[in-house]
Amino acid sequence: MTSAVLQGTPALTFDLDIVYARSDDNVTRLLGVLSEVGALFRNDPRKIAPNRSHIASPGHKLLETRLGHFDVLGSLDEGVGYEELLPDTTVLALQGLSVRVLTLERLIEAKERAGREKDKAVLPLLRATLTRSQRPE
Repeated sequence: MTSAVLQGTPALTFDLDIVYARSDDNVTRLLGVLSEVGALFRNDPRKIAPNRSHIASPGHKLLETRLGHFDVLGSLDEGVGYEELLPDTTVLALQGLSVRVLTLERLIEAKERAGREKDKAVLPLLRATLTRSQRPE
């Protein structure tokens, strides 16, 4: 949902979701970031930190950090990875940084497929934002 908020959707999000490249170099960089922010698996009383095998996998890792919830996704939907998602992204300027986010169209597709109540609830906002963004100025 962070990508939707950055594209103008009037919704609150309580976490940050990323889909990341699972190359060796990127896994190493991501593990460094996760260590810096004190990432632990969310809702696991054992307080387990993610390791290389966790991050190299395509699954979803739902983490808690000292900065809040951080969900790192090795893939989206039906096993679609970072590289396959690149055509469905756009780059936004955010405080001097270039941030790649899913397009609203692709996010809507993912929310429709997920079919969870929280996803269904946000679909009208996503569709309205998409419609508004497509109007000529």
